Amino acid sequence: MTTLEQNVLQLLTDDARLTVKKISAMLSVDEDSVQSAIRTMEENGIIVKYTAIVNGEKTDDSLVSALIEVKVTPKKKEGFDGIAMAIASFPEVKSVYLMSGAYDLAVFIEDRSLQQVARFVSERISTFDGVISTATHFILKKYKIEGVTTQKADADYRLSIQA
Repeated sequence: MTTLEQNVLQLLTDDARLTVKKISAMLSVDEDSVQSAIRTMEENGIIVKYTAIVNGEKTDDSLVSALIEVKVTPKKKEGFDGIAMAIASFPEVKSVYLMSGAYDLAVFIEDRSLQQVARFVSERISTFDGVISTATHFILKKYKIEGVTTQKADADYRLSIQA
């Protein structure tokens, strides 16, 4: 990556709403160079998607989020990639990562209910050839999403404890 691409990427990572004109002014580079850098990064798969980070607690969104750890036996000639891509193809799946440690894959999903998540694990993930075991963790509260905290620092958010 060029220095320009790195600088543009950092700015877009911090705020994807920045226009080419604004980025060009911030970096003191002409707009055509910025546009070309962005286009190149999109074509090369460096920039995959522009998105908004949403705090579901502030919306009427009642989706259940879960982290599913998956232990697998890698397939010959495919390794972990085949099963990871198969799991990633489901619309409920938001992210899939190859991990070190006790489990091989970390799968983040969102679905309508705890039962739907349980069904997804039992009927879809656990049925794949090569899946040895899973561990499901339900996400109860999100304090920080993609580097952004979900609560204002000046507010008192301590839970009330009563005996």
